[in-house]
Amino acid sequence: MVKQLVTAQNDFFATHKSKDVAFRKKYLKKLLQEIEGQEDAVCDALYADFKKPKFESLATETQLTLAELKHAIKNIKEWSEPNSVGPSLLNFPSKEWIQPEPYGKVLIISPWNYPFLLTMSPLIGALSAGNTAILKPSEFSPNTSKIIARIVRKVFPPEYVTVVEGGVEASTELLAEKWEYIFFTGSTRVGKIVYQKAAEHLTPVTLELSGKNPCIVDETASIKLASKRIAWGKFINAGQTCIAPDYILVHKSVKNDLVDGLKSHIEQFYGNTIENSEDFARITTSKHYEELKTMLQGQRILFGGNFNDKDRFVEPTLVDEPPLESTVMGGEVFGPILPIISYDDESELDNYISRYPNSLAFYVFSTNKKFQKRMMRQYSFGGGTINDTVVHISNKSLPFGGVGQSGIGGYHGKHSFDLFSHHKSIVKRANWLDVPLRYAPYTISLGLMKKIKHFF
Repeated sequence: MVKQLVTAQNDFFATHKSKDVAFRKKYLKKLLQEIEGQEDAVCDALYADFKKPKFESLATETQLTLAELKHAIKNIKEWSEPNSVGPSLLNFPSKEWIQPEPYGKVLIISPWNYPFLLTMSPLIGALSAGNTAILKPSEFSPNTSKIIARIVRKVFPPEYVTVVEGGVEASTELLAEKWEYIFFTGSTRVGKIVYQKAAEHLTPVTLELSGKNPCIVDETASIKLASKRIAWGKFINAGQTCIAPDYILVHKSVKNDLVDGLKSHIEQFYGNTIENSEDFARITTSKHYEELKTMLQGQRILFGGNFNDKDRFVEPTLVDEPPLESTVMGGEVFGPILPIISYDDESELDNYISRYPNSLAFYVFSTNKKFQKRMMRQYSFGGGTINDTVVHISNKSLPFGGVGQSGIGGYHGKHSFDLFSHHKSIVKRANWLDVPLRYAPYTISLGLMKKIKHFF
């Protein structure tokens, strides 16, 4: 089945239909219309998969997708135009430009934490650039995967865009094929497998992975606002956000105030009985739920710590000064558990942050501008925010992506179009003049040759 789909997409791409801007816009508009019509059904599917609150489904899944679509539809013609550049002296007289062109058939493998957005967002970029696409949504959010498949079947012919559902076997079968581009969102462990399979065909990839994202709160921070923004960024989607704060490094002098603020805002957001809140999601997979339970064994709990196996509920939990060798500090938490570690002096921060590979996100709460600048310059990370969390993802003008262990490549807005495009360099020479300097026999002196700037 997979081979037939791949062959069909190869044949369709060879017709060059997807390269036509009007064709691309037509199908992006159809996708926009269908998502708008199915928005409530998408929210219902997300709730069925892990009780995602409708507000969060709208705010972080469907509305972000629709905004990306509208932005692409509005700008696709301009993005697709050749970009003129100045000619070199050697080529004078000439016109020179960069022409974006699609790669071909694209494989998009998406995760279970934001299953709708993280399938549709890269798809929008791939189609805007003129590619075809096969989507592999996560088997761990089956209801959302089904509605994704239903929307795609309604909008696209399968030789243009199609969905392959299934588990590891389906992913393995897809990765065995040759692709012109692979876009993967998920864990670093699986990302390495995807990268290895792509390397067999020298296929370019984007890997949107994970990381242990530090959140620094210094003694000058506005603690009331910091605790509110950290609680929001950490516990939205039950902490299953790749750019959520993973652990806090807080100056000892303000630690107690920060903890009190976090407790207060958690209760303000979700009530005294959080399990009954309609605004708090559940853990998507049983495997990860059990991993989160294990993380809390033997830890000092400042707040929360309760579980419910029946519906994979993990209460927002604050962990006090966990040992660095403990499970909760061994890797990304990816759930509603927030370790809090205090420090006395700025020089101590590096002992914690440098223990981990490049993070996907990095957060600093401070009113000290010199400290802000030092932190942003000193560490390598995918993207960051000063005095807030998560919100850098909302700006379509900012590329979203990781670095090193947290990923390869960045997308959103025009960055998505550029990511899925090969930028082809073209020179058009004129015939009315042919500068003889480059031809043998070489009569120009070497001394003069060295003095000619910008010859090449």
